[in-house]
Amino acid sequence: MTDSTTPRKLDRPGHDGSASESLACLVDAPRHPSGPTGLTWLGGFKSEMTGTKAAALADWARAADRHLLRFDYYAHGASSGDFARATVTRWLDDALCAIDALAQGPQVLIGSSMGGWMALLAALARPERVKALVLIAPAPDFTEELMWKGFSDEIKSVLARDGIYREPSDYSDEPYEITMRLIEDGRNHLLLGEKIPLAIPVRILQGMADPDVPWQHAMRLVDALASSDVTINLAKSGDHRLSTPVDLARLTETIEALLKEIER
Repeated sequence: MTDSTTPRKLDRPGHDGSASESLACLVDAPRHPSGPTGLTWLGGFKSEMTGTKAAALADWARAADRHLLRFDYYAHGASSGDFARATVTRWLDDALCAIDALAQGPQVLIGSSMGGWMALLAALARPERVKALVLIAPAPDFTEELMWKGFSDEIKSVLARDGIYREPSDYSDEPYEITMRLIEDGRNHLLLGEKIPLAIPVRILQGMADPDVPWQHAMRLVDALASSDVTINLAKSGDHRLSTPVDLARLTETIEALLKEIER
């Protein structure tokens, strides 16, 4: 097993002709993989590749001898960048860059919250590589459906005037910096308005007590997916993070069962 404690850095172009940025990645690569399919973790908004779920997944992948790729999006974690310049387009490009450069074999993409949106977009962009999805509290179209449509007229006016709104966070002492750039760019990647042309297996884990991504949002995704092989597991008391020991066991059991299905 290769060492995954030191991030690899991929060079990425800067914005508007600025200096190049670095994309930080962690790779667990067993010497003798237990199967041909690799895994890629796509984290959530303002999350890091060393978070609770990602670390638990890495522990499981090492024990199971599975190749696992993790990375931090632009302006997240160990990657460089200015969050005020971040966009959905840039984060998707980061995901595709990491997968193209470092993922091995056919892929199961595991996306949490915003990472669920990124996983769906990456699967559409790389249909020859992506064989299945596992989505945790997936938040496709969140910039529009869960941000913009829920903002008051006052917040929308602040965004229109200043280009940025600092939203208090339940997960950090620092507020989220929501930019008009992010909202407008997100509209180029919306999925829920029509059928999503994916025919691969999709497994969704969702908490019904999630205050950030309502379970009804996950059901909209189920309806939008063209695939007939879609299941959703609803945890009645589950929150947005789904990071309790029971939640993490459910996640790894779901991945293990899915790998058996696609590799048989």
